[in-house]
Amino acid sequence: MKLSRKVKDILSWYESDNPGTKANLARILMEGKLGGTGRMVILPVDQGFEHGPARSFAPNPAAYDPRYHFELAVEAGLNAYAAPLGMIEAGASTYAGAIPTILKVNSSNSLSTTKDQALTGSVSDALRLGCSAIGFTIYPGSEYQFEMMEELREMAEEAKAAGLAVVVWSYPRGPMLDKVGETALDICAYAAHMAALMGAHIIKVKPPTDAIFLDAAKKTYEKSPVPNLAELSGRITHVVQACFGGRRLVVFSGGEAGTVDSMMAMARGIHAGGGNGSIIGRNTFQRPKAEALQLLSDIIGIYKGPAA
Repeated sequence: MKLSRKVKDILSWYESDNPGTKANLARILMEGKLGGTGRMVILPVDQGFEHGPARSFAPNPAAYDPRYHFELAVEAGLNAYAAPLGMIEAGASTYAGAIPTILKVNSSNSLSTTKDQALTGSVSDALRLGCSAIGFTIYPGSEYQFEMMEELREMAEEAKAAGLAVVVWSYPRGPMLDKVGETALDICAYAAHMAALMGAHIIKVKPPTDAIFLDAAKKTYEKSPVPNLAELSGRITHVVQACFGGRRLVVFSGGEAGTVDSMMAMARGIHAGGGNGSIIGRNTFQRPKAEALQLLSDIIGIYKGPAA
């Protein structure tokens, strides 16, 4: 595998990492139809834990089978496939080496009333299954945020020592945040920055709205306004800037079910704003396979083009 100049440049951002970790980052960045561009589209399938099987897979019953998701990611030419332990185990042998995998090592569920996650996988599981990275969720703002950060710190240290990359889902939620606050620009940028500070190689956040939630932050944003705040691209640029001036990889979630037009508009905004790509689950695997492949192809086409 010959690395592109762009991927070599990205790897240079991670100055403390060993060759194994950089090789696994390179595997993700060089895979699929976007290989070598520095852009990524990743398929995450952890929704069974988060929302339950019927809410996740009933719209497209073929998706109950974990092998379906491997096939979808491979056929679509994606950069990686992320899932909890059992999902990856169910296809690990058949699809070994077919696509880089990310083991989601903690999970929550909709039966819980606490904003916390349980450890459901390990670094040794990721190594046994040939994964390129571990994935870990933190909830900035939760009553349990500090315990989650401490768990991430320990697991990230172990993963990096073993040559794995670390992907962090940073989703603000908790008693001081309402639905507006969870996706407000200042909160999303703060959450992304926390993930960078925790040592994430790839950071996943939700696309931010133009709301500014914290009173203390409003004064700063008034004095130093975000250029092009009304456009998604301007808000994406700000979140990327919060991740060490753009020296960390930042991808954005696809969210709940949306129209094809809304998904395309989101991808255009992410691309124009300098984001590294999309990590899209329900908006793909809940569609019939042919529709999902077409949507992913169209999104990839946007990321292949020049940024506006």
